[in-house]
Amino acid sequence: MTLRIALFGQAPFGRDTLVKVLEAGHEVVGVYAPPAGSRPDPMAAEALEQGLPLFRHRYFRKQGEARPELVAEHAALHADLNVLAFVTAFLPEEILEAPRFASLCFHPSLLPRFRGGNALAWQIMLGAQAAGVTVFRPDSGVDTGPIVIQKGPVPIEAHDTAGTLYFQKLYPLGLEAIAEAVAAVAAGTALYQEQDEGPASHQGLVTEEDARIDWQRPVVELDRWIRGCDPQPGAWTLRDGEVLRCYDGRLEAGSAEAPPGEILGFADGRVLLAAQGGRLSAGRLRLGSAAKLPAAELGLEVGERLG
Repeated sequence: MTLRIALFGQAPFGRDTLVKVLEAGHEVVGVYAPPAGSRPDPMAAEALEQGLPLFRHRYFRKQGEARPELVAEHAALHADLNVLAFVTAFLPEEILEAPRFASLCFHPSLLPRFRGGNALAWQIMLGAQAAGVTVFRPDSGVDTGPIVIQKGPVPIEAHDTAGTLYFQKLYPLGLEAIAEAVAAVAAGTALYQEQDEGPASHQGLVTEEDARIDWQRPVVELDRWIRGCDPQPGAWTLRDGEVLRCYDGRLEAGSAEAPPGEILGFADGRVLLAAQGGRLSAGRLRLGSAAKLPAAELGLEVGERLG
């Protein structure tokens, strides 16, 4: 069956989802992307290139209620299915449930674990050993609807950041999962498995306070914190009262007979840092609003103490 699909998303993942849906022979009746920003959105650009109807809204609710003009706009598309690929706005049920086959939504974790908007970061920060992706039918909760397909697990390795976990591992899995889920809906073979609330977990967005490095925590946790907050928002500490963000974190062998946060030296362009129970390093740093630099180029001195 050829489906009439309304696609919600953004960024390269949204663009690549759009391409896959079109390649599968479905009709995309509308593309929803965030309002234009300082950089062109790849999904919006692809929609325009394909001559598809493009709608750009930041919010679909007002004072907790669905915006009626957007509900009517969506209803006029007569979509069979909504596909949500990298969506940060909360869609009201009036839109989620409007199509004949309701909606499919991508999430970068193996639900019901790691529900919420920063699943990539929290999986690393909280020490998960493996990750995966889920396509589910969204409801009024946050990542709580019945599961259609999951792919994984894939290992979270010692040097993985949120960025590498996403782009190198979960991004291609997500595209496959969405394509298979849409195909199952079109064929009438999609199965919907309710989520088990027993192992469920939910984490909120990683705030600036969450991303602050607490030098009293064990070195293994700080390593996960730096990698989980890379590339955004960047785990941070203070240097002479100025925010210093750390990227490309790595556990290092050996003990550190120095106070946590003290700079021990440099090796292979990386800064070596003392921490509780060991040492870690960072490959790139960003001081204040300046650009990221290789750690050895920032002018830090051995014996300085951060924090």
